[in-house]
Amino acid sequence: MNAQLTPYPAHGPRKLKVATVSLAGCFGCHMSFLDIDERLLELIEHIEFDRSPLTDIKTVGHCDLGLIEGGLCNAENVQVLREFRAHCKTLVAVGACAINGGLPAQRNHLDLGRLLTDVYPQGVPNDPELPLLLNHVHPIHEVVHVDYFLPGCPPSADAFWSFLTDLMAGRTPYLGHGLIHYD
Repeated sequence: MNAQLTPYPAHGPRKLKVATVSLAGCFGCHMSFLDIDERLLELIEHIEFDRSPLTDIKTVGHCDLGLIEGGLCNAENVQVLREFRAHCKTLVAVGACAINGGLPAQRNHLDLGRLLTDVYPQGVPNDPELPLLLNHVHPIHEVVHVDYFLPGCPPSADAFWSFLTDLMAGRTPYLGHGLIHYD
């Protein structure tokens, strides 16, 4: 079941409120989003950013659309995801890490305890400021309901553009031939 966004007229009184967040991943999806280049200027006419590395806002208010990249590798990721889901009417899992754990999930095939002792031979850091690691990296849909999936590693700028313009127009997003790739 996919949530529906209310389409907004091009010069309507209210902009679509969008938030973004990155969990366990490489931040490549955010970089690809920025690759829409000059189309950002057109997009800004229709949306307003809330929490996002693009705005440096650290807390999320109530939003129409949440774009989330990265999987879940620690307790802090889970906490951020649950808060994000609670504040976003529509949630989009962006990229391979959010959808299936991506590269961070490669550690799922290893013994975490042994991995940590191999990486930290002088002793595993034990500081309350460090988030507790999960035994496995998980995709976000295993913890919260996801309304849409935007695949790719990362999704291309054109895929972002097509996806967002479909949503803003009230259409179900469709990514035609050539818009989905895994580089």
